[in-house]
Amino acid sequence: MKDCPHLHELPHPEPEPLSDTCLECQKVGSHPVQLRKCLVCGQVNCCDSSPHQHATAHFKESGHAVMRSFEPGEGWRWCYVDGSIV
Repeated sequence: MKDCPHLHELPHPEPEPLSDTCLECQKVGSHPVQLRKCLVCGQVNCCDSSPHQHATAHFKESGHAVMRSFEPGEGWRWCYVDGSIV
């Protein structure tokens, strides 16, 4: 893990999740492999191991750089800009 300048830009407290699954996957009839939560807005999307990679699409559309695992027992965060676990 490294110190990421984008962590300092995140809202405090962390936003509540907007859903409990990837709503984009539901819309297209797909199933998420792993869930990720945007730490800027709280949107929950599927990871890059899922067929549609909605978390990455959310970053590309919104510019929201940091997300974290939304899987039980996991708390790691990923910064798309830095391309690393933070």
